[in-house]
Parts: sequence; structure tokens; C-alpha cells
Amino acid sequence: MGILFIVATNYFKVLMPQTFDNIVDLIAKDINDSTNTVFYKGMKLFGWFIAYALINTFFLFLTRQTIIVMSRLIEYDLKNEIYDKYQELSYSFYKVNSTGDIMNRISEDVSQIRMYLGPAIMYTINVAFLFVFVIYSMVSKNAELTLYVLAPLPLMSYVIFKVSNRINKKSEKTQKQQSRLSTFVQEAFSGIIVLKAFGRERFFSKEFDDENETYKTASLSLAKTQALFAPIIISMIGLSTIITIYIGGLKVINDQLDVGDIAEFVIYVNMLTWPFASVGWVSSLVQRAAASQKRVNEFLHTPIEIVEKAEPINEIIESLEFRNVNFTYPNTGIQALKNVSFKVSKGQTIALTGKTGSGKSTCATLVERLFDTSEGEVLFNGKNIKDFNISEFRSQIGYVPQEVFLFSDTIKNNIAFGLAKDDVTDEMVIQAAKDAHIHHNIETFENKYETKVGERGITLSGGQKQRVSIARAIIRKPEILIFDDCLSAVDTETEEIILDNLKRIMPNKINIIIGHRISSIKHADHIVVMEDGVIIEQGSHDDLVAKEGWYSETYRKQLVEEK
Repeated sequence: MGILFIVATNYFKVLMPQTFDNIVDLIAKDINDSTNTVFYKGMKLFGWFIAYALINTFFLFLTRQTIIVMSRLIEYDLKNEIYDKYQELSYSFYKVNSTGDIMNRISEDVSQIRMYLGPAIMYTINVAFLFVFVIYSMVSKNAELTLYVLAPLPLMSYVIFKVSNRINKKSEKTQKQQSRLSTFVQEAFSGIIVLKAFGRERFFSKEFDDENETYKTASLSLAKTQALFAPIIISMIGLSTIITIYIGGLKVINDQLDVGDIAEFVIYVNMLTWPFASVGWVSSLVQRAAASQKRVNEFLHTPIEIVEKAEPINEIIESLEFRNVNFTYPNTGIQALKNVSFKVSKGQTIALTGKTGSGKSTCATLVERLFDTSEGEVLFNGKNIKDFNISEFRSQIGYVPQEVFLFSDTIKNNIAFGLAKDDVTDEMVIQAAKDAHIHHNIETFENKYETKVGERGITLSGGQKQRVSIARAIIRKPEILIFDDCLSAVDTETEEIILDNLKRIMPNKINIIIGHRISSIKHADHIVVMEDGVIIEQGSHDDLVAKEGWYSETYRKQLVEEK
């Protein structure tokens, strides 16, 4: 439909100069005629000119309403497709690719593709049809004058193409430096506490000045190149217009053309100016869109490592088992788990402890199925985790990660994050906060549960963020609770209060506690001690203390520290 509207637009656009030609001829030949005949003829021609202009405008409106709107709809679909793909990709994908690059592909790259699908295609089709209509009309009038008039236009297209390429390269350089500048500022202000603590304000100011100077140089260079654009177009238009008037004037003198024909040719020259000028711009759009589509396709064609079962499995989780599990991180090649086996049933609590980097948190990610095992199986109810629908399975898990992440929202919405709005009541949020021992802190805030926590929860302390994260996990009333070193930022007294509250919540659930403090895990039914991805000890607290191994030694050290 857009193509048809472009044809109609250009057809009526070309009729306008022909009507203007007749008006000029009427004035030139009958300027001394005082009869009403000339006046009525002139008004009639002027009426047709206005009619063609209005029809042309109407079809131009329809053209943009079809092609440009279509490109916007494709942009909408493509962004949704990319976002959905991002959510399907495994956790390892986000370890390899930077957040800035991921965001750039769904925003800037998609915008470049839309510019190709909309303006670039529209102007390309427009140039093709307008060129055919105009050249046909000009040749019909006078083929020789047409050749003279069009002579500068190919040169103009070539020069504009070269200038556009330079603009494109300089623009990319400027955008790249702008990104560096933004990243520098973001990191400086995110780490403002460290920056001030080390007294590095002057150093960072100097670094910022250098980065800003580079950006200024790149911006000025781009501005100077862009300044060539308009003069080139104007000079080439002027050259074609001069040729039209000079050669056309000679032909008028020799009675080969009318004065109106010269006016018609001048209008045609101006009509062709922007289409020819747009060739370079469109070429640049195509190049940038091709590069952007390639970048987008890299992510869209990334294989999905965690394949989800389509059919739901409606089972209550009764047991969890690791059977001869080996796992190697795909992005680093580091083997995090080596032949790990343990089992825990509903109503029991298993604790994982050991040195930093021993593989404890890796076990949690495998339970969440953020990764799949390299070898061995993670079993629920004796079935491989891969046989469960991921979404439904994860809805039964309450997870408190080691690195707490809070959204830039209210405390209430952060606690209720895992539930639909219709399923959450204020009483549920308050009870979850009380169980996590954060309610009394929230009550001291001016806006209480409506307090905005800022980016990544920056307005809260480390311990407060951890306790909000615990409340977020337990409010879902999940079948499986995973606490990954979630009490490291709270004092021993607060830890005891939270653990006592959790004892009321943990019965009839599968509970996994990961921690370094023996006080956090000693009440677990089964404790697994890990080192370098291998289980070196396991058993109850009393059994492990009696073994005189790593667990017993660590327990005694922590008892001395507490005293």
C-alpha cells in the first residue's frame, strides 16, 4: 500500500510544474489582455495547481502512515523478540556479555534497523518513481536541455555519498566516546564512597577533563564535516538552475521553448535535488542498518542452553538429590563441582559450607537451573530437573542470592516482587518483613513501606538489603528455600532472631542453607563441607565436630571469635 501511495504522490507532484508552466505562459503571452478570459483561465489553472498540491499532500500523508508506521510496528515486535530472547538465554550469557552492549543492541541497533525499514526504504522507492516521472516529463519537453540540467546531479550524489560516509564514521566515533564518557561518570558516582575515601577527586576530575576533551574534539570534527552538506547541495542546485536558465533562455530566443517551460524545468531541478541528495544519506542508513542487524542476529541466533519443557508437571517437590554431579563453567572452563552427591527430603534442612570458591553457590544455581550440569543429574522426586517446566518449577522456589539485588522501587514492591499484585496484601508484606526482622527498621522510615530504596537498594544498609531479600523469598510460601550466605551482613543477635523465625517457616519444606558461619548452619539436619568442588565431609553438626576435621577446626575458631 505504501508503494502505491508513493506512486500516486509523485504522479500528482509532477503535474504541479506542468500546471505552473501553463500559468507562466498565460501571463507571458496575454499579460496585456484586459479581458476576463485570461483571468478565468488563470484562476482555473491556479485551482488545478492547488488541487494537485492537496492531493499530493494527502497521498504523502498516507505514505508515511503506511511505511513509517509499519517500521515502528516492526521495531516494536523486534524489541519484544530480543527481550524475550534475552530472558531465555542462560546465566552464562550475561557473564560473557556486558550490560551496556546488551542494552545497546535492543535500543540503538534496533533504531538503526527501523531507520532502514522506514525512511531508507521510503526514500529509495520515492527516488525511483520520482526520477522516472520527472525525467519522462523533462525529456518530453526537450531532451537536450534535460541532459544539460541533470549533468551536475550525479556529481552531487557522489560528493554527498562521500561526505555522508565521513559523517557516518565521525558520528560512530563521537557516539563511542560519548558512551565512554557516560560509563566514566556512572562508575565515578557509583563508587563515590571509595573515590572520596581514597582522596581521588582531583585525579578523577583530570581524567574526566581528558575524556571530555576527546569528546569535544570528535564532536567539533563531526560538526565541521556536517557543515559541508548544505553548501554542496545549494551549489549544485544553483549550477543546475543557472544551466537551465542559460540554455533554456537561448532556446526561448530561438522559439524552441516557452518561458513557462524554463519555469517548469527549474521546479523539476528542485524536485530532484533532495532525492539525489538523499542517496548518500540512504546509503549510510543501509550500511549502519546492515551492521546493526548483524549484531542483533548474533544474539537472536545464540543457542538456548537451558531448554524448557512445554508441558507442565504438577508435582509437589518431595525430595532433592545431587547424583554424581560435575559442573564446569562454560565461559571460564573452571570446574566448580566434582562428583558431588547428596540428598535431602521434604521437611529437612541441608547446609553447605566450606572455603570461598569451594562450589557452594554453584550448587544453588544448579538447583535453580540457571545452569545445567556437565555430568551427573540433579533430581527432584527422583526425576531429572530437565523434565520439569522451568517457570512452574522456579515458582516453587524462594531464593536469597549471595549478591542481593533490589529494584529501584518501594520496599513493599521489592518484598512482593515474586507475586502478582492481586495476590499480595499489606498483611502478607508486613508478616514477611517481621519474619525477616526488618519490620522495625522500616517503621522508622518516613514513608515506611512506600520508601524508595534507590538504585540497587543504595539507601539501605547491607544488612537491611539482605533482610528485605529474605522477606522477598519467604512471602511466596515456596516448597524450596535457598539461603545463599544471606546473613553475612547482620550481627549474631539479629542472626539468631531471624533463624528462630525461619524455624517456624521451614517445616514441610526443602531447605538449603549456604554459609560460612557455623552458627547459621549448625541446626541443619545434614551438613556438607566442600573444598575445591569436592565434598570432604558430611553429616550432622555433632558428627562433624567429633571428626576433628575442617568443620570442627572452623567451629572452634568461630567460638573463640564470638567470645
